[in-house]
Amino acid sequence: MKFIGLTGGIGAGKTTVLKAMRQLSRVRILIADQIAHEQMEPGTVCYRRLHERFGSEDIWRDGGGFHRERLAELIFSDEKKRRELNAIVHPAVREYILGEVEKERQAGIYDYVILEAALLIEERYGEVCDELWYVYTKEETRKKRLMADRGYSEEKVDRIFAAQLPDEAYRKYCRVVIDNNYDEQHVLDQIRQLL
Repeated sequence: MKFIGLTGGIGAGKTTVLKAMRQLSRVRILIADQIAHEQMEPGTVCYRRLHERFGSEDIWRDGGGFHRERLAELIFSDEKKRRELNAIVHPAVREYILGEVEKERQAGIYDYVILEAALLIEERYGEVCDELWYVYTKEETRKKRLMADRGYSEEKVDRIFAAQLPDEAYRKYCRVVIDNNYDEQHVLDQIRQLL
């Protein structure tokens, strides 16, 4: 079994690559954002630590949980708080992911476990993945997708792009570059060759 980290900028089409992988191989997919949300649910160690640190902030819902929008506003307006949140959440996510990868290695069912994560390089997953793959799509195409599909303003897209790694950084750390500037068949053909 091979453990692959899949990354790329927002709107690059990582979902298209995952769909192709599902079609062509036995694959288990782990989505870092989903895992982070699960780790932050009431009843988890991560949730308790977040409550200890951010309990006085106006982000909590009555009866448990928190307002994701308020949390996002808080951490994106205060770099120190964003780092503190990441210091709680990211290790919990990593521990869960590594545990799942080990279970899958032992079970021997899948050919690949794929971790899709925006911060794959920043969180040093290259140290634990067998390979890192980068989904490349031109910035102009990504911008159009995000504005059409998600309703983002041009200003919001530009802010997000400014906060993400440049193309050169992805290419430096990733062994495989998947070109997603054309249609899904083009992606499927590339994945077929890679496998």
